[in-house]
Amino acid sequence: MFVELIATLVAGVAGAGLVMLLNRLLGGRLPRWFAPVAAGAAMLLTTIASEYGWYDRTRQTLPESVVVAQTVESRAFYRPWTYVVPFVERFVAIDMASLQTHPEQPGLRLVDAYFFGRWSPVNKLPVIADCVELRRAALVDGVSFEADGAVKGITWTPVSDKDAIVSTICGAG
Repeated sequence: MFVELIATLVAGVAGAGLVMLLNRLLGGRLPRWFAPVAAGAAMLLTTIASEYGWYDRTRQTLPESVVVAQTVESRAFYRPWTYVVPFVERFVAIDMASLQTHPEQPGLRLVDAYFFGRWSPVNKLPVIADCVELRRAALVDGVSFEADGAVKGITWTPVSDKDAIVSTICGAG
């Protein structure tokens, strides 16, 4: 975040500097207000480029075993350009290298899910998916696994066959 702030400030100085240089080359024919407007425009464009580039930059740093399951796009009235082209503000990634199954429960799959947000720390959460009954649950304290493969203490969330997280987990392996 700090680096993006510095980049935005540098873009503003560069935008104003270019206009002042152009004004000098033109013999002072540009209006005085043009430099601060150029600085503001450069800062705004830098911020927009940073917002739209965040998802691709973050996704490219993920290991090959991590698959993006779901993205959440953002639109806001104070960012009118997002109504034309929304940007990805959050996404869920599944670490397929962490995929675990149990011989007694072949329809259940356990993975680590990572929740990424534009200005948020990354959160890791173990998720269990029932590929047969189309449901999923986050594993939290109080969950126990029995010797026969049964899972106790889970609050299941029923999902449709179009659920991105369950589709990604169940489509693997």
